[in-house]
Amino acid sequence: MLMSAEKLVPAHAPMNQFAVVDEELSVGGLPLSRLAARVGRTPFYAYDRGLLSARVAALRAALPPAVKLHYAMKANPMPALVCHMAALVDGIDVASGGELKVALDAGADAREISFAGPGKSLGELRQAVAAGILVNVESFREIGELATISQDLGLPARVAVRVNPDFELKSSGMKMGGGPKQFGIDAERVPEALAEIGRNGLAFEGFHLFAGSQNLKAEAIVEAQQKSVAAARRFAEHAPTPVRFLNLGGGFGIPYFPGEQRLDLAPIGANLAELAGSIRDDLPEASIVIELGRYLVGEAGIYVTRVVDRKISRGQVFLVTDGGLNHHLSASGNFGQVIRKNYPVAIGNRMDGAARETASVVGPLCTPLDLLADKMELAKAEPGDLVAVFQSGAYGVSASPQAFLGHPAVTEVLV
Repeated sequence: MLMSAEKLVPAHAPMNQFAVVDEELSVGGLPLSRLAARVGRTPFYAYDRGLLSARVAALRAALPPAVKLHYAMKANPMPALVCHMAALVDGIDVASGGELKVALDAGADAREISFAGPGKSLGELRQAVAAGILVNVESFREIGELATISQDLGLPARVAVRVNPDFELKSSGMKMGGGPKQFGIDAERVPEALAEIGRNGLAFEGFHLFAGSQNLKAEAIVEAQQKSVAAARRFAEHAPTPVRFLNLGGGFGIPYFPGEQRLDLAPIGANLAELAGSIRDDLPEASIVIELGRYLVGEAGIYVTRVVDRKISRGQVFLVTDGGLNHHLSASGNFGQVIRKNYPVAIGNRMDGAARETASVVGPLCTPLDLLADKMELAKAEPGDLVAVFQSGAYGVSASPQAFLGHPAVTEVLV
């Protein structure tokens, strides 16, 4: 389809992670229509175990063996999925007491669980110390409360300083560091925080530097990692004990929108190998950690909703489905997009459909914001067909307003 005689509309990156058999997407080896029957209802999210395992294996192959891989479970906290991931990665990063419970129930090693978040409650900090996990401290208030909790429980709190660096991850979807931020302790105050940790007898272990997320430019990630390691070296001079933990964050993105390409891991792996070698000399006890959520699970999931009506309004085709922004806020464009762009979407049971049309996919909600695909070229669909939204393994269910307008909650399955 042409925008003009000269300019082609950019295409989505190929969504070829799922096989297509007899016109249907296959998830976990099951045709989509059979999977829908097994689930028993639509809408639902489906996550493919094989794709999750393959992504971790590919990442392990691209990164140096010295680098530990942590799963940031805020991307997808479904308990069955967390159990699966806990067996594949080296550790879990949580962002609440609720997530901590899920991680521990999943069998994650408490020594390899870390807890980040700017508003940790007193109860959550007490949970963390009692569980023996690592707390990424983000304020002087947390240091004081952890000192009191440590005395009460007779356990020195394990802590790392989350740093708000004086640089940003360029080209990131969300900037988590640089400038005024609610996250972490400003870089210029880190020496002061380290002194306070030492005075309070907390078990200092290292640093957490997370500059940004959803980045598709390898050179930007490489630059941020280099700056993070340089900063950690400077801060280590003020640390009360040797650095044992160096979390460089993540930021690895996946392609959602037309024109985006998948991240090239090769330069990132080469850079981390070089950094690991230099860190062995300067910080010999330090383990490097990469913390990833979306990159590990995002491409392994789809959201599936059924067409309940086909309408034509003044020449425009609308496919009305039984689920929408209440289940998948990010695909509707209402989760941080400035200019709305389409996720990759397909008619999941008509993948090779020869009859094509331009259609908009809308949900059942009484708002024009309930839009899953805006004027996309799709296989011609009828009521009963299944719409599949790709790149839906991260920030789907838990990031959506499921109670909005009283529709039923969405189901999740791991296959």
